[in-house]
Amino acid sequence: MGSLFEELEAREGAARARVEALEVELAEVSGRLGAARAGLERLRIARETVAEVLAEMAPQMPAGTADIGESPAAEWVVSTYAGAERQVIGVLTVPHWQPGMGAVVLPSDYRDIVEVVADAPGPVRAKQIVPRIGLPASAAKIEGTRAKLKRLVGRGWLDEDAPGLFTPARRRTDTSPNSRP
Repeated sequence: MGSLFEELEAREGAARARVEALEVELAEVSGRLGAARAGLERLRIARETVAEVLAEMAPQMPAGTADIGESPAAEWVVSTYAGAERQVIGVLTVPHWQPGMGAVVLPSDYRDIVEVVADAPGPVRAKQIVPRIGLPASAAKIEGTRAKLKRLVGRGWLDEDAPGLFTPARRRTDTSPNSRP
């Protein structure tokens, strides 16, 4: 029976060593997790700060830029929002429509949606837009496109006359989605 107790003690020792090794590993992983969380929080704060700064800058367009053609206002809007697709995540990705602003300031996927709606003979639904912008007609893609359509409505780029039916915004004087502001 002595050998059985010796075997149990050996196994207990091995299990204890494994537990201690795992505890050390857990402490290391916990430390890395804490550092990763801190980095994530810094990035979130930086993104929110940049979004606030850009939001405050948007209404401060240069004076004397009321004409719609190739004006300094157009250059300001394009330069302000040109990199938004790659740099800003969230609200400012789709700016609020302002007079003289063309779809060129929108990220490419939103610009494609505005073009499809503008080219349609009448109101369109999200499920009609999805294949026209090159996406598979899956429920997820339709819902994602519907969310983008709603965002475009909320920002003044499109109108929703009836639930789920989208048209170009009527208050715009320039309905050409490709025109430069």
